[in-house]
Amino acid sequence: MSLTSHLQSAGLDIRQYLERKRQEVDGYLQSVIPSVETMPTTLHESMRYSLFAGGKRVRPILAIAAAEAVGEANESVLPVAASLELIHTYSLIHDDLPSMDNDDFRRGKPTNHKVYGEAMAILAGDALLTMAFELCTGAHAEHDLEAARQVRLIRELAVGAGNVGMVGGQVLDIQAENQDIDLATLQSIHKHKTGMLIRAAVRMGAIAGGATDAQIDELTVYAENIGLAFQIADDVLNVTGTREELGKNPNTDAQRGKKTYPTFYGIEGAKQLAEECVNRAESRLVSFGAKADPLRELARYITSRKN
Repeated sequence: MSLTSHLQSAGLDIRQYLERKRQEVDGYLQSVIPSVETMPTTLHESMRYSLFAGGKRVRPILAIAAAEAVGEANESVLPVAASLELIHTYSLIHDDLPSMDNDDFRRGKPTNHKVYGEAMAILAGDALLTMAFELCTGAHAEHDLEAARQVRLIRELAVGAGNVGMVGGQVLDIQAENQDIDLATLQSIHKHKTGMLIRAAVRMGAIAGGATDAQIDELTVYAENIGLAFQIADDVLNVTGTREELGKNPNTDAQRGKKTYPTFYGIEGAKQLAEECVNRAESRLVSFGAKADPLRELARYITSRKN
């Protein structure tokens, strides 16, 4: 499998780029995730049910685009990129559980626990989380990525996903339900719940691509801004989107007593804030030239998407 990053002479067609990269990530995932015939069969069926339910693969694609921005993205970045999708999918399975957000639908399909039961959904999430680190080690075993970079990648994934990252943000989010939180608390929740894994994705792609420390610093600020833009866009879509567009019920944040960016800024104000985040993100890409065009277009895509 070869990674491609063809830029059109008149600019990058982000939808074609996203589809091409999604196919590359999915092809790799199909090759490494056990089949439904592999014991224990129900576990692997449950894992594949959620993993291949139609996700856009934004986090893996951000990792690939970051690797492209600093050098030449080769096949060694695919295990790294795919590990992020495993983490993201596990978090969605667990988020949907009755003890968490209690959602019945995800991406237009019944949620994992509605199909396989709560116990199997929990275990499928656990298995995806664990396998993510196995994939990260595969970048070394299969593609001779040196050990020092390998350790950095594993640490980035652990920090982005763990107690000071995504999981910590999920805890803060649960504790904020039906509470009169202020804007600073909301920002802290989403910096961790959404932002830290996006930050990890960009940094991991840069590390896999051989970035300098200065390049990683610039890309980190880029990632932090698009992470915020991503969450603001999600909050707006939860209010303005339809069930058909979202693949799940709309207005769930208000029903759970959650304050969101539209709560503080209104819908139009929140959209403006997201646009400001995108502009700040793009300003950090000047030194990368045309190689960072996918990152630029991904930032714009994040605020214009419908789901």
